[in-house]
Amino acid sequence: MLVDLPPAVQHEHHQHAPAAADPHAGHAMPAPAAPASQAKPPPIPTDHAAERFYSPAVMAAARAQLAKEHGGGTAWTVRADVLEHRVLKGGDGQAFEGEAWWGGDASRWVVKARGERKAGEGWERGEAELLKAWPVGPYFDFQAGVRYDLAPKGRSYATVGFEGLAPYWFEVQGAAYLSDQGDVSARAEASYDLRLTQKLILQPRLEGDLAEAGAARLEGGVRLRYEITREFAPYVGLVRERAFGPAVETGERAGSTAVVIGVRAWR
Repeated sequence: MLVDLPPAVQHEHHQHAPAAADPHAGHAMPAPAAPASQAKPPPIPTDHAAERFYSPAVMAAARAQLAKEHGGGTAWTVRADVLEHRVLKGGDGQAFEGEAWWGGDASRWVVKARGERKAGEGWERGEAELLKAWPVGPYFDFQAGVRYDLAPKGRSYATVGFEGLAPYWFEVQGAAYLSDQGDVSARAEASYDLRLTQKLILQPRLEGDLAEAGAARLEGGVRLRYEITREFAPYVGLVRERAFGPAVETGERAGSTAVVIGVRAWR
């Protein structure tokens, strides 16, 4: 028989009802996962899928070369930008200009050399530079070192300058010099490779020198080269040179034009 209890009694009976069972009772809670920053990285793999198809020795050499090209290695190059015979009115001549460097991403050693001579007159100028270069951005190096003139007379200089690739693919470089006699001079160069085809390149080039006592020289030229390979390219061209300042005032020739035949090479 069902008996209805008063509300007060029902409330008291509800307070003394047994508690519901805990569904997590008897189960151990897992420890919280370690932060990703503290997790151990996976081991470096020792097997390479490519070695199933190619020689392991060849693939090891390829991986070593890849690591070198991505930084931390050293490299070197030797380059002759100008190595030419000049056909001039009144006597032919020769000219050369090039550089070599060795080093890595953080710094490198640079050796530069250039010279000009004329038949019957000998070397008009010849010089060599030893520089240390540091990158000051992705496209430019800062350079500092010494320069020594072999001709027309021996003289030493302290040198600071830059070299790099300007926007629109202009190759530029410049330097300031302080001689052992206290004279200050400067030089700047710019060139551009205009690719007519994959192998035929037209290169306009401009160079300016500012020497002591207001003497100056400006040389502009255009050279058309054919790259038999990337490392070897014969060329022909036209060069115009113009002098300014005291030398011209004393009666020396102000300018000259030359047809040039030469080769550009690097390794």
